[in-house]
Amino acid sequence: MNFFRVLMALIALALTGCASTHTKNPDDPFEPLNRGIYQFNDAVDKAAAKPLARGYKAVMPDFGKTMVNNFFNNLDDVIVTINDLLQFKFLQAGSDASRVVINSTIGIFGLFDVAVGLEKHDEDFGQTLGYWGIGSGPYIQLPFFGPSSLRDGAGLLVDSYPSRLRRVNHMRTRNQLYVSKAIARREQLLDQEEVLEEAAIDRYEFIRDAYLLRRQSQVYDGDPPRQKFDDEEDYDAGKQTATSVPSTTSAQPNTQPAAAQQNNAPVFLPAK
Repeated sequence: MNFFRVLMALIALALTGCASTHTKNPDDPFEPLNRGIYQFNDAVDKAAAKPLARGYKAVMPDFGKTMVNNFFNNLDDVIVTINDLLQFKFLQAGSDASRVVINSTIGIFGLFDVAVGLEKHDEDFGQTLGYWGIGSGPYIQLPFFGPSSLRDGAGLLVDSYPSRLRRVNHMRTRNQLYVSKAIARREQLLDQEEVLEEAAIDRYEFIRDAYLLRRQSQVYDGDPPRQKFDDEEDYDAGKQTATSVPSTTSAQPNTQPAAAQQNNAPVFLPAK
């Protein structure tokens, strides 16, 4: 698709044109460019996406919104199942594939979520790359798509190929489905956005940090490794240094091995 070619060209421009830019956050080395794209996305959102989402919320009854969300979630479950298999999560893949079959048939093309007892999962190719040890890379704001990263941007492109929406041959119908999905997704964020509007914060930084934390949690299925802060690392280093220095005031006999006595090297005993 020509749009994705333009998208990848913009990512390449970000990586090459702003490589010398220095920012406070090492995860966001292209912050000036990202802020510019964020402002562009915000302007488009205020002019078109948000009004459409509010109108959709006002006229569409709750059961109708549920059916629309179920329909697009069922289409997404195809991509989820493929990424389950790529991550060797075979039991989860069987569950998600069953959801697609049941909801596409009994649930009338996914309009009703009748796959009772089968948990819905959230997997994509960006998470698959992270599962196999690929780092997220620099944070990137994508035009129209919003927050992403180099890894997740590539994952978004890969996930577009098996998408069932992409396989709709009639262009007008396909575009209408894309727009309908975008409006439905935007409507779900209206209530959450009120928190950002009321808080006196840098919205760009908040969205960036929240996105990176959420993606880290998704890659590790909700159990990411604990990150140490700088003060903790300094404390651990000082503690290790203190325990490794031999005491000169103790009158205990020297029980070190001969090689250690000759080299006057401390012996580190395994922790019990």
